[in-house]
Amino acid sequence: MPSSTSEPSSRDSGRVSVRSEIGIATLQFGHPKGNSLPGALLRQMADALDALGADPEARVIVLRSNEPGPFCAGASFDELTSIRDAATGKEFFMGFARLVLAIRRCPKLIIARVHGKTVGGGVVLAAASDYVIASTSAAVRLSELAVGIGPFVVGPVIQRKIGLGAFQALAVDAATWRDAAWAERHGLFAQVTPDGEALDAAVAALAERLARSSPDAMARMKETFWQGTEHWDALLEERAAMSGTLALSPFTRDAIAAFAAK
Repeated sequence: MPSSTSEPSSRDSGRVSVRSEIGIATLQFGHPKGNSLPGALLRQMADALDALGADPEARVIVLRSNEPGPFCAGASFDELTSIRDAATGKEFFMGFARLVLAIRRCPKLIIARVHGKTVGGGVVLAAASDYVIASTSAAVRLSELAVGIGPFVVGPVIQRKIGLGAFQALAVDAATWRDAAWAERHGLFAQVTPDGEALDAAVAALAERLARSSPDAMARMKETFWQGTEHWDALLEERAAMSGTLALSPFTRDAIAAFAAK
């Protein structure tokens, strides 16, 4: 029997919904500003993943966002500009850290359905997922350096997936979009499809196969995928504090204001 739940939220905080059917749980997030990720939405997503991880009926998770528009515009610029001290800055970036850690501890395999462009925090969602199926329009970019911050919290996750060289290319050249073919070539995307119809078909086919697979085997696979990250609770907290401090600099405030005005 299909079931669905959703977290009601304001226009500013966005929305997360969960739909489950025949072993497949679909976690969908959305925000009116390009599916960006304010703190409230990050918390909802982390909580939803924890709940799905404990749900024996959910054998595989599909992560997707609202359409049309980008897959994810990254961090909320409204919240970035509202940071007034190091503590609130750290807490803002800890939202991304907690979501990554929720993905890591979730014993279910996660398929990310990436339908369009993704920036910053959206790239980390793809990198943290176990398998990414994307459309040809799914270009990626890390814009953090362009606004004076640097991809410190998201960096370990992305580097783990695509390697140091490709991560450096994204992090240093913060103004350039890398197309879906680049992302597939470097391992961020596992599969690229020509259009939305093919994207949905590919996601459904894989999710259905995984829903019939051994839950124990998949959970053990997930553990091995994340070996070597046991220290990440402390690492990501340290990186969040670093980013929170940088967000207070005059350079970053001016850069964010100029970026948001475009």
